[in-house]
Amino acid sequence: MADTVADFIMQRAYDWGARRVYGYAGDGVGGLIGALQRMEKAHEADPEAPLIEFVQVRHEEMAGLCATAHAKFTGEVGFCLATSGPGAVHLLNGLYDARGDHMPVVALVGQQARAAMGSHYQQDLDLQSLFKDVAGAFVATATLPNQVPHLIDRAWRIAKAERRVTCVILPNDLQNEPMEMPPREHGSTFSGVGLAETVPVPTDASLRAAAEVLNAGEKVAILVGAGAIGAAAEVTEVAEILGAGVAKALLGKTALPDDLPWVTGSMGFLGTPASDALMKSCDTLLWVGSGFPYAEYLPKPGAVRAVQIDLDAGMLGLRYPMEVNLQGDSAATLRALIPLLRRKEDRSWREQVEKSVRDSREALAGEAAVEADPINPQKIATELTPRLPDRAIVTADSGTTTVWWARNLDLREGMMGSVSGTLATMGCAVPYAIAAKFAHPDRPVIALVGDGAMQMNGMSELITISRYWRRWKDPRLIVMALNNRELAFVTWEERVQIGDPKWPASQTLPDIPYADIAKLMGLGGRRVERPDDIGAAWDEALASDRPFVLDILSDPNVAPLPPHITLDQARAYATAMWHEQRPAGMIAGTARQILGRILPD
Repeated sequence: MADTVADFIMQRAYDWGARRVYGYAGDGVGGLIGALQRMEKAHEADPEAPLIEFVQVRHEEMAGLCATAHAKFTGEVGFCLATSGPGAVHLLNGLYDARGDHMPVVALVGQQARAAMGSHYQQDLDLQSLFKDVAGAFVATATLPNQVPHLIDRAWRIAKAERRVTCVILPNDLQNEPMEMPPREHGSTFSGVGLAETVPVPTDASLRAAAEVLNAGEKVAILVGAGAIGAAAEVTEVAEILGAGVAKALLGKTALPDDLPWVTGSMGFLGTPASDALMKSCDTLLWVGSGFPYAEYLPKPGAVRAVQIDLDAGMLGLRYPMEVNLQGDSAATLRALIPLLRRKEDRSWREQVEKSVRDSREALAGEAAVEADPINPQKIATELTPRLPDRAIVTADSGTTTVWWARNLDLREGMMGSVSGTLATMGCAVPYAIAAKFAHPDRPVIALVGDGAMQMNGMSELITISRYWRRWKDPRLIVMALNNRELAFVTWEERVQIGDPKWPASQTLPDIPYADIAKLMGLGGRRVERPDDIGAAWDEALASDRPFVLDILSDPNVAPLPPHITLDQARAYATAMWHEQRPAGMIAGTARQILGRILPD
């Protein structure tokens, strides 16, 4: 039996599969930190002894984001801890990222001593209420040692089974008390470790109803999201049988490789013209594992027959009026559905989709080749695509980097990547990349980061990278800072959605020498100021024997335009440009793109 409550907690977390915890120390979690230290010493003496590695990030928010990314890139439960008071508050944003994207994360949060709780003592916050929303599946405060086993077990089991965030709040004095198991008497409860894997599949009747809809369609479109990751073979077979085209929601980018001729690419505001055309022309929609929210990029309600598959019943029928809602695991449900589907011999719809994909790729390549001042950010992604190493993991931050990651970067089979989807928080790409390296130390990792996110927390997390990178079998972690000296996505939102011109006081950012800062930390770095140097810069970074920062000066006036634009949006943009008195060449260039999206060929 463990010596203290904290020792027991860490051993129990290990028994549940935890091998790494992200966090930042403080007196509110002093007992937990001590337990981790004792575990490390015991492991050094006996390599067979349990070990949970503690990764010290620079801020508790980063701990939550790293835990989220660990879940995304491993399929395991992410694990993080934060001290009481401000540490707990800081952790929330990272946990909301996990909640929004349905990632399983367990958070341990410190609290003031039990006698001080509710007394307006220093760092005494109502953490039970604070975490109730983000960890609504399960949040509990421990008050006695013999209560701890079932709290840890429930937190882990619920997080794992329901893909939710859970939280256990631990008063600091409790952590150091001697561990006591519950007595075998009335009022006690006993729990244990373990969860048998369950793969739910809909009933035969439901599957037949879905097959009837899909077999009747002549122009089938498939939309895949994060829930389809791991179901590539099944989605591919269904698409081949039905002659369908497949579009990808943002978090579903890695569900299928981008080089398949009938994969139209990303969907929505960040999407490709081919995905937009797919949704406008289809008569049947199969929706697999996605929470895609933007109705303006979907068929009009009731215009097409639709089938949805999702593990979470709460997501079924939520975004579009589905004719058949199937609750189940994506891969297992599709495998059960395949024998009921009939091959469509008329492949004219598939041929139309593939032509649209070719046209879309040509258009995107043309846009990336347009000269800019000094560098077109789309070209940065297109230059990276052919250079991506096998099994690379590519993360992106919220902002224009998300657009170029989603639309212009092609990921091959075996690659991984992610962004903050539902929460769309800035500052996710670098902690995501750090977690990816810890989870997969033999794989190259690239983070595409806007300069706003670099200044928010990316630069500080370079310290974390410089501290740990020598532990990684493959040292390549490249941070590409898209240095356009502006919160560019905010600027374009203001222009297109509201018609307001850019306001420098709000959107302009200082020009920081990110590569030089990296070099001061012992990392590699290079600033790129000319488009002809982009390819060579990627080659240098990918050949480096240490993590590398690429500081690429880019043009903030290259518009992250959606695949189709309403007249109201065009009018708003024209109004903003009039007030900004932008150079005629810039206005004309963007105006041509906007006109093409209002009045496509």
